[in-house]
Amino acid sequence: MSAEAIPSKTFDEYIAIEKETGIKHEYYQGKVYAMTGASARHNLIVSNIIASLHQQLRKSPCRVFPSDLRLQISQTGLYTYPDISVACGTFEFGSEHPDTLLNPTCLIEVLSPSTENYDRGMKFEHYRTISSLQIYLVIAQDRCHCELYLRQTDHRWLLIEFWSLEQTIQLEAINAQLKLNDVYEYIELA
Repeated sequence: MSAEAIPSKTFDEYIAIEKETGIKHEYYQGKVYAMTGASARHNLIVSNIIASLHQQLRKSPCRVFPSDLRLQISQTGLYTYPDISVACGTFEFGSEHPDTLLNPTCLIEVLSPSTENYDRGMKFEHYRTISSLQIYLVIAQDRCHCELYLRQTDHRWLLIEFWSLEQTIQLEAINAQLKLNDVYEYIELA
């Protein structure tokens, strides 16, 4: 939540704002937050990841979705738009709003200066309450650095960090992998 909140709204008013403006917003506890735009670098990294995952998941029960798919976190009441969502098996969508995913297996966020603390902190706290979520991946856009969080059977989260373009991230829960030289293709890194 990186923008100023709009005064308190009902959920239906939130949906109406999105339909009227065409702008994505987060919704939490009656507050509506306009989501900020992304840089060209951010969008290119997201595109690279989606292209790679789409190719790998074509004949699997998993599907990759871009940031236009809303996510509802039922346990906390947050509605948000992850950069990339992957859902596997039977996809569950909101009954009143079928464009709202309920059961992601993997969520990926590309960090921006304005959202980095939120994506690693409060947003990840919300994400951890999703029982279907097995993988949370955050990716820096200014340098080669990725943080892979994997849910363990005892509900702890294991952190694995990646620092080299020669490394490959194994996403076992969705039976896919991401080569960092593909993730950062066309990106000038510091």
